[in-house]
This record gives sequence, structure tokens and C-alpha cells, in this order.
Amino acid sequence: MYGKAALTAIFLIVLLIAYSAMIGTFDFRSHLVPFLQSESPHPPSCRNSSPLKVYMYDLPRRFNVGMMRHRKSDETPVMAETLPPWPLKSGLKKQHSVEYWMLASLLYNGSVGGGDEREVVRVSDPEIADVFFMPFFSSMSLNTHGRNMTDPETEIDKQLQVDVVNFLKKSKYWQRSEGRDHVIPMQHPNAFRFLRDQVNASILIVVDFGRYPKSLSNLRKDVIAPYVHVVDSYMDDETQKPFESRPTLLFFRGRTVRKDEGVVRAKLGKILAGHNDVRYENSFASEEGIKLPGHMVEQLKRVPKQRWVKMWRRVKEISHHFEFQYPPKKEDAVNMLWRQVRHKLPAANLAVHRGRRLKIPDWWGRRR
Repeated sequence: MYGKAALTAIFLIVLLIAYSAMIGTFDFRSHLVPFLQSESPHPPSCRNSSPLKVYMYDLPRRFNVGMMRHRKSDETPVMAETLPPWPLKSGLKKQHSVEYWMLASLLYNGSVGGGDEREVVRVSDPEIADVFFMPFFSSMSLNTHGRNMTDPETEIDKQLQVDVVNFLKKSKYWQRSEGRDHVIPMQHPNAFRFLRDQVNASILIVVDFGRYPKSLSNLRKDVIAPYVHVVDSYMDDETQKPFESRPTLLFFRGRTVRKDEGVVRAKLGKILAGHNDVRYENSFASEEGIKLPGHMVEQLKRVPKQRWVKMWRRVKEISHHFEFQYPPKKEDAVNMLWRQVRHKLPAANLAVHRGRRLKIPDWWGRRR
């Protein structure tokens, strides 16, 4: 008797699962993930065989490079032939310029070296795109229109955000995924601050999560981008005696007065003054590390040559991953960002799929 009941129960369960799978209301992975987990918890280091296909919206130049060089033709989209180079004297704006390098990488049609090794390719047909890129320079808009956030020009930044959101809401591709497969750079912590909540489902390019609530930005769906170097990279670094050829022990550059009136940085400047092998151009450090005058400098001078050379070689191995440049090169910073965007796609597509499932009304709850 019990055997027949058990068989009947098993049959009904199998029938229910088969029916649910057929109509798309049952997610095997979410229910059986402990038993059916096949994916590695860490994404593979190499990319897939084909590059990521990105459709970039044709926005007028006033939303991006038009902020760099104001011209009458700011209503036309930027092309590879009209892309202005990043200005040499841009100051701190450069550290938030990831949006420029991502746009430039999509305009570039050549090879990045090493054969067919491109991480990303721009497509003209949105139907075949993996993701959609919004070429709005939200960080540059903040830095250009009302940096202090109280200036009258701040309204220009706000209006550009309003125009971008309105543009997206009219796009059938945004509506299809509710923006989950859209990439929007927001590298400056205050970028897109007026309407962030209306694009929080998208893949955001941020520098950290310090000023974002978890409901807006998190590591599950977003990509962290490194700051772009403000100081030019040192490229002539192939000497046979790197340790002996460097007379500079420390190099600092940055603002001395920022948070807390720059107390720690001012103290650092006084301690480092008078050392011939230290170049100090206003920077930062932790207060604990500079309590004793000369302590930090003496500790650094004690680093043995063998350890120094080992660290130097390691930096050389990975430094190209942090270089933003145009034309882009294999595994440089912008290509690594696009690789990370690819890793965010499975979760984004799963969220879109779940949103399209058949919703069965809770008729039993309404009867009670």
C-alpha cells in the first residue's frame, strides 16, 4: 500500500516538473543548484572564441565628445574620423575618462594585435547585439556642468540625464530587458546623481560602491573600473639594472587639501621634505604610517634589492591591464572592462528570462 502511494507521489512530482518546465515556470538551476552546479565560482580568465557584440546608440555629440570641444555640429553622432584625441591638459578629469575610452574602443575598426583577439566589436544591427552601450559621458558632464553641484550650470547636467533616460525609455531594446543588458558608465561617484534610480538595473561602470546603495549598484551586476592614470606612464623600463638606475625612492602627486582639511597629507609633506631621493607633489598616506619623522622613508630604504626586483617584475607583468589608450591593445584596461561586462551577462539574461515567465495568480490566497 505504502509502495503504491510512494510511486504515485513520485509520478505526480515528475509530471509537475515536466509540465512546469514546458511552460517556463520552473527554474531547475535555482531549485537544484547544489546538485546541478556546473559553473565554476570564478569566471574563466580567457574570453570566448567570438568577441562581445555591442550596439552603441547614436547619441548627439553634446552627450559625449561635444563636452570636450564645443562646436555647432554637436547634434551629430561621433565617428572614428571625428573622434577627438583626449586632451593632454585635462587635469583630474582624466581619472574619470573611462567613458571616453569605452566609446573609442567601439569606434575602432582595426586589430588590437596578436591576430583576432578583440574582446568587443560594434554591430550595426541591434537584433544581434549581446549588450547595448549608452555613450553618455556622465562623469564629464558632472565635471563640466556645475562641478560644485550648486552652480546654475548643474541644470545642464540634470537636463542631459533627463534626455538620456527619455531616450532609453523609448527604445524597444531597453523595454525588452528593462535595461539589464545595457552598459552605462558612471565612474565619478556623483555622476548621473539625479536619475540613478531609473537605470539601476543596467550594468554600471563604477569606481567603487562607496556612494551607492546596494539596490543601485553591486558587484553581482556591475563592473569596477580603475581610475585612469593622471601621471603619464613610464614606458622606458627595459633596463638591465632597474634597481641601480632609479635614483628616486618615492614619488607622490595629488591634492594636499581635500578631506579633513588635508591634515595627514600636510604632515606627510613636512616629513618628506629635505630628502633628495623623494619627489613630493602633494599626495596622501595613512596617519599611522607617518607618526615618526623619517620612519616611512627609512623603512622603504631597507627593502632589499631582491625583493624590490621581484615586485618590479610583477608590476611589469600586470601594468598593461591598467593602461587606457587609443587604439586599444590586447588585454589593456578597456578590453579587460569589456571582458568583465561579458561575465555579467549570464546573470542579466537570467533576470530577463525570469521576468518573462508566466505569472500564475494566487487564486487560493484570494479565496481565503
